[in-house]
Amino acid sequence: MYAVTTQVIVLNGGSSAGKSSIVRHLQAVLPRPWLAFGVDSLIEAMPASMQASDGGIEFASDGGVDVGPEFMALQSAWMEGIAAMVRAGAPVIIDDVFLGGGASQQRWQRVFGGLDVLWVGVKCDSAIAAERERARGDRVPGMAVGQAEVVHKGVVYDVVVDTTQTESLVCAKIIAGRV
Repeated sequence: MYAVTTQVIVLNGGSSAGKSSIVRHLQAVLPRPWLAFGVDSLIEAMPASMQASDGGIEFASDGGVDVGPEFMALQSAWMEGIAAMVRAGAPVIIDDVFLGGGASQQRWQRVFGGLDVLWVGVKCDSAIAAERERARGDRVPGMAVGQAEVVHKGVVYDVVVDTTQTESLVCAKIIAGRV
């Protein structure tokens, strides 16, 4: 038997790809408690004015997302805080949407320097993700299709799961097998 050395699991995928469901299942199947943090909770933690500001985050009517310097500054502080928790001994699962593709991964790589990270790509056919998006009703239509491919450009993964036809519990077990 070997010791678990993975300290961070980063899931990246487009809107409605199934990341949040996988995170919940990972927390249930991993042998010790893991904290989970997602970009959605970061956005919810920001003041409402951030969604009405050029410096914050803007959701276009076509599902596009633009972030400004104030958002980036708060996100950087949030990322550093998560890395500090990991360094203090808390294993963490991140649920993110790499709008900048490989550049977004590089930002996480910088804050997680020296930590053992498992990079996970969560893919889903854009039509299926769009249907999930419609059923959820809490997303701007078009986000799923717009993000399905762009979030993976230039990103290097240790494991990739596809939720198009694979249940999130099965995906979580595949990921847990790599931890």
